[in-house]
Amino acid sequence: MARILVAEDDPSVRAFVVSALTMKGHEVVAEEDGGLAAETMEAEGGRFDLLLSDIKMPVMDGIALALQVGSAFPDVTIVLMTGFADQRERAHGLEALVYDVIVKPFTLAELLAKVEDALEGRPVEVLSLARQAREE
Repeated sequence: MARILVAEDDPSVRAFVVSALTMKGHEVVAEEDGGLAAETMEAEGGRFDLLLSDIKMPVMDGIALALQVGSAFPDVTIVLMTGFADQRERAHGLEALVYDVIVKPFTLAELLAKVEDALEGRPVEVLSLARQAREE
């Protein structure tokens, strides 16, 4: 299964997402803001398959986090979450960097489907090469 970094400032949403992804067998690391998520990504050398981040957060928002992670670790797939239409608009123009934006509130099925789509959205060869490079 995948290794996923979750950045979400709302404790109840974070717990729901972590529980759902863990239930599906993914290894999940969760942080409460973008700044901590950026530090974790850096400390782990980008060894994540997916970054699932809220857009609107304190310290560092999801757009800034996506830009930083996408620049430093282009092999990491990025999915953003938001409950605000204006925040979703901010993600436009990042199509080359962000796989998709999932709109809150979302159901368990919607979340799992989006994560599965994102993880399968890249060719298997690219995933394998990215994992090999990170392990070296």
